[in-house]
Amino acid sequence: MLTLLIHLGYLAYNEDERTVFIPNAEIRQEFRAVVKMAYKEAVFALQKNYQRRRKKTMRFLHLSDLHLGKRVNEFSMLEDQAYILKEILNIIDEQKVEAVLIAGDVYDKVIPPAEAVRLLDDFLTRLAARELPVFLISGNHDSAERVAFGSRLMSSRQIYLSPVFESDVEPITISDRYGEINIYMLPFVKPSLVKRVYPEEEIITYQDAVNAAVQHMQIDTDKRNILLAHQFVTGAARCDSEELSVGGVDDVDAAVFEGFDYVALGHLHGPQKIGKETVRYSGTPLKYSFSETNHKKAAVIVDVEEKGKINIQQIPFLPKHDMREIRGTYMEVTALDFYKDMKTDDYLHITLTDEEDIPDAIGKLRTIYPNIMKLSYDNLRTRAAGTVRGTAEVEEKSPMELLREFYELQNNQPMTDEQEEIARGMMEEIWEDER
Repeated sequence: MLTLLIHLGYLAYNEDERTVFIPNAEIRQEFRAVVKMAYKEAVFALQKNYQRRRKKTMRFLHLSDLHLGKRVNEFSMLEDQAYILKEILNIIDEQKVEAVLIAGDVYDKVIPPAEAVRLLDDFLTRLAARELPVFLISGNHDSAERVAFGSRLMSSRQIYLSPVFESDVEPITISDRYGEINIYMLPFVKPSLVKRVYPEEEIITYQDAVNAAVQHMQIDTDKRNILLAHQFVTGAARCDSEELSVGGVDDVDAAVFEGFDYVALGHLHGPQKIGKETVRYSGTPLKYSFSETNHKKAAVIVDVEEKGKINIQQIPFLPKHDMREIRGTYMEVTALDFYKDMKTDDYLHITLTDEEDIPDAIGKLRTIYPNIMKLSYDNLRTRAAGTVRGTAEVEEKSPMELLREFYELQNNQPMTDEQEEIARGMMEEIWEDER
């Protein structure tokens, strides 16, 4: 190779000093620039590696319930979801996140639209380009089989997808200066599914199912262990954008997760801890119903140090469009002083308090508020008809309580015990089929 370069004139040989040199000044300058760049890249790589070895914590980002492809009041949320995923990537870069946990419901439907699949593909590709391990499980809105597709292939790029639950959950192990961290990925499970895997065990309830799955993990409690799960844990607060069960049949006690250092939960849309800081729902990155208007959506940053030491912080999400509720008369909400300092393109539920309906109210209001999702009236007429209710009041009631009230309103008499028993059985059958 050296002889060839001399022959081509790129290099010359000094016989007296027995050295090779670059005779052309322009080539010599380019060569210096290349060497300088290579040196800088080598120094940067060494510094990065040194910082990783010195770093005291392993930093995780906990996400869940992306619900890609979701529509809210017939508005597609794809544009907002693409926007928030870019913000998540910015947070990952700014906060120097080292691994990402995604606890289920990545899609909103079992068969997601093509645009939603492309959006997730782009997000995972960008995470892989950052060389970050990603741990993703399927939720009740996902198809476990579709989420698991290509999982063995993608694991070569550190994108770990939960397999269909057909056997014991085996951990994926990563390491930092304190040693090994075992990551367990438990997709959304139902009693019937877990019973097929462990037919010899008594599994009737969701509590039985999750407990059996966890017990078969054979956790080494001397090591640091993280669990991803997508279930309803007793004591958590729901909102009306989530699927509701009858009589708490899907409840799982948090004590089941006692052996884990951190439990990254998905399923509920409101960010919240369950009992202790380290058992936590991250919530959705976006608001998906007007019952979520008061939610403080945030990225959950989890710093894992030595065994028993975990620190958690939350970085607020800034969506492209917020979701809010406003109320007043038509003249009030269309007055310039009312909306001049307001972000008028947010997703809105407007409640008009006029006693008379305003002709084409929603069309007129959209000249000011283009993204109105819902328009309601609250006046003497609607109150007399019983059509306006407090959202919080409805949220606090179970489906059975709401059915009792509806039956009594329609029939002017309460349901009998026999009717309630029949209704409860039918509701539980429907719930089980839909899950």
